Amino acid sequence: MSSPAYRQMAAELRAAIEDGTYPAGGTLPKIIDLAQQHGVAKQTAREAVAQLEAEGLVDVTRRRGTVVRTRPARRRLTRGRQVHRDERGYYFDASAQPWTALEPPVITWAPAPRDIAALLGLPEGEEQDVLVRDRLMGEATTRTPLQLATSYLPASLARGTQLAQKDTGPGGIYDLLEQMGHAPLSWEEAISARMPTPTEGDRLHLPKGVPLLRITRTTTGPDGTVLEINDTRMSADTFDIGYTLTRHPSAQHP
Repeated sequence: MSSPAYRQMAAELRAAIEDGTYPAGGTLPKIIDLAQQHGVAKQTAREAVAQLEAEGLVDVTRRRGTVVRTRPARRRLTRGRQVHRDERGYYFDASAQPWTALEPPVITWAPAPRDIAALLGLPEGEEQDVLVRDRLMGEATTRTPLQLATSYLPASLARGTQLAQKDTGPGGIYDLLEQMGHAPLSWEEAISARMPTPTEGDRLHLPKGVPLLRITRTTTGPDGTVLEINDTRMSADTFDIGYTLTRHPSAQHP
């Protein structure tokens, strides 16, 4: 079965973008001209361009038309297997350590997303409010937003405590959790990707079609109780995540 005409046309335009026929920052011909060039209806040409926009290859603007996106050079975030600490408290990524909160944290009580609720061990099908601490992180000098970091804490742990205040004191929530008797804390991470919500796209200034890199970190106490889930999201167009590989004894050169 052959592909729909708009997909075939999108493939041809995609190849022309990749080989530089339509360079970054340049514009594609108008829809009527594209339709004539490819021998298709204008609606088919519109659907082909919409496909490229959904892939993050072009931006459709009123003034300039369809512009080939200039893709930024990706910045490597090399994540080790260690937790670090500075005067502000624990941190998990040396590359992002200089970043700072660009606005005060937003504190709410709301049901956790389904996947977060499962990690917190909340009963399935029961909507329970949890403490949600939402932060926008970025470069202090340029005020460029780079990362959304949202913490979810069980209500039974956080309600009526300083965890629910905007200012949690020196060291942030992790120092506070340990001061509350949950020392030493332990962490594990999982990395995934998904498309942003409209709000996430607006806050991170994401072009259409750009996915999020997602790091989900689970914080547990010494008895294994899950105390917090941190959901960190950033542009997959701007960042990739790397790890240093070391040799296992079995992999030594003879």
